[in-house]
Amino acid sequence: MAIAVSASSLRHPFCQGFLLPPNPNNSITIPSIFLRKGFALRKKQSFRICLVMEKKPGVVLDEDEKDEKVESSGDVKKRPSVSLAKEKRARKKSERYAYLAAAILSSVGITSMAAMAIYYRFSWQMEGGEFPALEMFGTFVLSVGAAVGMEFWARWAHKALWHASLWRIHESHHRAREGPIEMNDAFAIINAVPAIGLLSYGLFNKALIPGLCFGAGLGITVFGMAYMFVHDGLIHRRFPVGPIADVPYLRRVAAAHQLHHSDKFNGVPYGLFLGPKELEGTEGGIEELDKEVQRRINLRK
Repeated sequence: MAIAVSASSLRHPFCQGFLLPPNPNNSITIPSIFLRKGFALRKKQSFRICLVMEKKPGVVLDEDEKDEKVESSGDVKKRPSVSLAKEKRARKKSERYAYLAAAILSSVGITSMAAMAIYYRFSWQMEGGEFPALEMFGTFVLSVGAAVGMEFWARWAHKALWHASLWRIHESHHRAREGPIEMNDAFAIINAVPAIGLLSYGLFNKALIPGLCFGAGLGITVFGMAYMFVHDGLIHRRFPVGPIADVPYLRRVAAAHQLHHSDKFNGVPYGLFLGPKELEGTEGGIEELDKEVQRRINLRK
């Protein structure tokens, strides 16, 4: 509570022998002298005391710190919050392992399907005894090229689209997630559509162009699986990733993406796997990256 005192000069020509009435705006007026009947007072001094209610700023705690603070308190009134916090952590743990099962099953399933598609495609094309060397080479080159190219496409789309015209969808990724999914997950489905189309066209057609399309679809699929484990698993901890968290370069990738969410360098880096490289072009980026890496190492220990 804060008390403010201000002096003001007021004219009261009709006051005779009485104290001035209190001001209606929650203030108390105390005259400097008592007015007596018969005295003409041209000017008088008065003091105004204003009582202002002021809230003390609180400290913002994250969910884990709130849970620890409630659990360490012996207040009986806070016991329901303890049970709610435990229930929330149990739900998050259940979601993480559900995500892990989905990630493993989808990765094994997609990898198996891709291997069977490659075997079927080239065995079918070699039935006449011909060996489509150029087509196989093109498929391999486009597989690697598409996987690398997706990093540059994702970086451009992240900056020019997701943080611009598509921000209403991507904004859910920059806020605390409530529930198992967020609106930003729609981008994964959008990127899967061209991969499925390219794979389907290349699988059921012969010649060089279908082979290139098949390779491009494979590359997009490989990038998508890697992105899922590193971005969703390692960085945002939607599911445990095990020893992946101890790979030095992936640790730097995770630290760089964390700086993107902190918005210290106006959103840089926008890429994922080449995020540390992007920070080299910013002033103080590498220093902040090293600090974040060390912080993650300490948390890991």
